[in-house]
Parts: sequence; C-alpha cells; structure tokens
Amino acid sequence: MARLSWIKPVLLVAAPFFLALGLVLPLIRFETLYFFDETPSLIGIIASLWSGGDALLAAIVVLVSIILPVCKIVSLAVEATAAGGGTGSWFYRHAVPHLSKWSMMDVLLVAVVIAAAKTTGLADAFTQPGLWCYAASTIISGLLHSLSENASGPK
Repeated sequence: MARLSWIKPVLLVAAPFFLALGLVLPLIRFETLYFFDETPSLIGIIASLWSGGDALLAAIVVLVSIILPVCKIVSLAVEATAAGGGTGSWFYRHAVPHLSKWSMMDVLLVAVVIAAAKTTGLADAFTQPGLWCYAASTIISGLLHSLSENASGPK
C-alpha cells in the first residue's frame, strides 16, 4: 500500500482542477440550421438563468453544481490530511455520503438534454470538454472517498 501513497495527493489536486475546468469550459454544443451554434458553460448557464428571471432555478443549479461539489472536495481534503479528525468526524461520516448522491446529477441532466435535442430533431447536440472535466472531478471525488473509506478499515 505504501507504493500507492502518492495517489491521494494527486487526486486531491486533480479533483478541484477538473471541477474548475468543468465550470468554465463549454458543456454542450448545440447546432441548429447549420449556421447557428451555442456552446454554454455551466457558469454561463447559471448567469443566463439569473438574468432571465429564473433566480430560484439558478440558485438550485449553483447549490447542486458548485457548492455541493466544492464542499465534498474540501471535506475529502480535510479528511485526507486528517486536519478535521479524519473519517471519524461527524461531517465526513454524515455529510459526505449525502453529497456523493448528488455528484453526477449535472452530467445526467446534460445527457438528457442531448438525447432530447437529438430525438426531437430541434438541434444536433454534442458533448464538450466541460462536461467531461466535470464528470472527471466527480469520479475522482468518489474514488478519493472510496480510498479514504478503505484506508480507515471496517466499521
């Protein structure tokens, strides 16, 4: 296990890096009528919702897409460095599993939008790097959580 001790620090750097890229890079590309295309980022989508008068929806997207993933990554970093009491801390034992349940929701929603756009014929939709970076951050966070759980032993 000592040979793999470098994995956690690398993953702790990779998770927030990919999350940041996932927030600012385009998530999806829509092409309609072959002369108009749109490539919104997650931040762009939130700004559009907010400026379009959908403040509640924008707030929900901010909570689920930005705040919860950041909280999860921070809690994993605190646990990995044992700064917060390790896996025995209340937040880690109770909050992180709930945060994990919401991790892939954005990726799923974008997949549904792509499928809906393609099947209705309204537009051609294609995934963009932001979606893959966001998904990578989510997967890396899950892996970090799993590594932490395995390192703490059975409960």
